[in-house]
Amino acid sequence: MKAKHWFLLSFLSLLTISLAACGKNSSKPATNHVDLPSSYSAKGKAVSTGNSTLRVAEVNDAPFKGISLAVLQDMVEDQDVYSPGGLETLFKADNNFKIVNGGLANQKLDRKKNTVTITLRKNARWSDGKPVIARDVEYAYEIIGNQNTTSSQYSSDFARIKGMAAYHNGKAKTISGITYPDGQNGKQVVIKYSKLAPSMEYLGNSFVWGSVVPYHKLKGIKISKLASSKPVRKNPVFTGPYKLAKQVDGESTSWVRNKYYYGPKPKIGKVQIQVVSTTNSLAAFKANKYDFALGSLPTSQYQNASKIKGYAMTGRPSTSYSYFGFNLGHFDTKKNVNVTDKNMKMGNKKLRQAMMYAINLDQMYKKLFNGVSWRANTLILPNFKQYYDKKNPGFPYNPKKANQLLDEAGYKKKGKWRVQPNGKPLTIYYGAAEGSSTLQAIYQQELQEWHKVGLNVKMATGKPMDINSFYTTISEPKQNKIDIFDAGWQVTSDPTPTQLYGADAAYNMGHFVSKKNTELINAINSDKAWNSSYRTKKFKEWQRYMNDEAAYTPDSYSFSFTPVNKRLKNYYSTNAVNYFVPSFWQNLAMTK
Repeated sequence: MKAKHWFLLSFLSLLTISLAACGKNSSKPATNHVDLPSSYSAKGKAVSTGNSTLRVAEVNDAPFKGISLAVLQDMVEDQDVYSPGGLETLFKADNNFKIVNGGLANQKLDRKKNTVTITLRKNARWSDGKPVIARDVEYAYEIIGNQNTTSSQYSSDFARIKGMAAYHNGKAKTISGITYPDGQNGKQVVIKYSKLAPSMEYLGNSFVWGSVVPYHKLKGIKISKLASSKPVRKNPVFTGPYKLAKQVDGESTSWVRNKYYYGPKPKIGKVQIQVVSTTNSLAAFKANKYDFALGSLPTSQYQNASKIKGYAMTGRPSTSYSYFGFNLGHFDTKKNVNVTDKNMKMGNKKLRQAMMYAINLDQMYKKLFNGVSWRANTLILPNFKQYYDKKNPGFPYNPKKANQLLDEAGYKKKGKWRVQPNGKPLTIYYGAAEGSSTLQAIYQQELQEWHKVGLNVKMATGKPMDINSFYTTISEPKQNKIDIFDAGWQVTSDPTPTQLYGADAAYNMGHFVSKKNTELINAINSDKAWNSSYRTKKFKEWQRYMNDEAAYTPDSYSFSFTPVNKRLKNYYSTNAVNYFVPSFWQNLAMTK
């Protein structure tokens, strides 16, 4: 399950999510959610001029990093602010996220030969006019698999490519399973796999990378240095409807039409994307500064945002979820694999389960967000109806059970606080990113409820952390500053969990590894999984197993929403992130 978008990369994205908590005991997550139209289109006649400017808000409390290349991105904010450029997306998909012809490239699967053939369209060009070539497709895999890469996309799923494991381990200089039928400057790439997987038919899978890279701009730069290079940071090129005209580092991006775009000319001449803080976002829309927001406004602002004059409210079930993770080990940088250490402070699963039963998420979300956010019950989003286990109760509030689990595990009370089974003091450090005042209140509520069951839980640094510092800390190969953390993923069209929770996944930041977890993840994309019933069964088994282990536990699902200026035509939301799809930007229009 990675962060890709229905436009599809198979990469993950970390997402800043406005969390919440406080509520009634319930065995099932709340189901009374908001219902909003997913699209808006003004009735007036569209105006198509080069002077028209679309004003877009990127609601975030920290600067964006400024990594323009999709294969290197970890933060959704970077994806957002560079999305008018198309994020180098290769494939087009239908409403069910199944790959279809008509994108920058077409894909053909051959199960008999175990090959994937990617054919670029003849008129595919970068925004500097250079042709998109086969080498641009292949080089993305070199970046992902390189030993010294800063990309976090590699997982065992990519090891199905012939020669990828040898390249990844430094035993080969090239990936033998990737070939060019008409040469590196041609338009076709053939990738040989040990076996194909069912998820390869869909956007954002973890086997076929869904974007290209501009090799002509990157060649000669060490892969380990790409993220800080000028072609990525200062003068990037794109394949989408717009090209970058100006950038203020961490603050804004400005775009003009890309004359080399393969699709229809965008109806709007210019796009300006500006970072605005969560505390200022509502006032900015009331002052008519923006036409819509990328992602969503903070959930706590829903009621007031829905009443802004001159705007129509739109929304959809979010493609993100928040979760709790426990620090259970480290990442072995020599072997490129996560290692679980049973002697870690949080190594006892009854302790982890108890912490989840001790907090009243149902009450918190109901009280604070009125159906915009609600307690999550598994690590699979409800958007994936076929695979989501709606019958799984998750961790409803049950302090009695929390105390029972702690007693059974030997965490006895000694005065105010419980101690470890060996009698030593127990202090648990909680890591979370700073945000709105509502979010701060939630953290304090969680601390209070853990304290009620005798657990001495403290904020890791005494307070919530800057979001960039927070993710830097938990993504370190080994860290002892944070024992439990509250984070979030934005995913899209394929919920396969390999890249998030697999043994060799860089995003497995709690370092949970088990034979059973690996078996279940592998089964989801095994030969048997071409049978949809079998695949669904394994997805649900995995959800039950992960809740039982409680190495990662679900926190919240939410509804993404934004006011849309009533001067716009053809604005739409989908079950994926709409603005990650090039056609979203090309079709937007204004009436005045």
